[in-house]
Amino acid sequence: MREVDVMGVRVEMPSNQPIVLLREVSGERYLPIWIGAVEATAIAFAQQGVVPPRPLTHDLMKNVLEAIGTELTEVRITDVKDGIFFATLVFATGTEVSARPSDSIALALRTGTKIVCAEEVLDEAGLAVPAEQEDEVEKFREFLDHVTPEDFESTPEQ
Repeated sequence: MREVDVMGVRVEMPSNQPIVLLREVSGERYLPIWIGAVEATAIAFAQQGVVPPRPLTHDLMKNVLEAIGTELTEVRITDVKDGIFFATLVFATGTEVSARPSDSIALALRTGTKIVCAEEVLDEAGLAVPAEQEDEVEKFREFLDHVTPEDFESTPEQ
């Protein structure tokens, strides 16, 4: 397993579908995972420190974990099959729960939990970005700094 950071979310064009971008902590690979608009908003909220007036689902999950005294110790991106990613939530009790990566990432950001990815997943779906392409990555980071959750709301077609 390799530790990854959440670079942020963006909308992939022309499909208009959100993705979350993960990056190897000790490496040059990036892992894009296509996610839903609701999950993109939840991840963006967590990264921007937005606290909604009432808890959203991932906030509720965090509150439940705190209330029952259980800690989320690790989020694992474990597999990719036919373009569908799989994750596991690992708790301090040793309990493991299968989950979608998008929900897992949103919860990890709220709890400060480490996210790791299977080497096989990075080998299959990861994209290596050589140092000379870091300018493009920097532009993406700038985009992430200015994106808002509202950017992921779908609008009716005209």
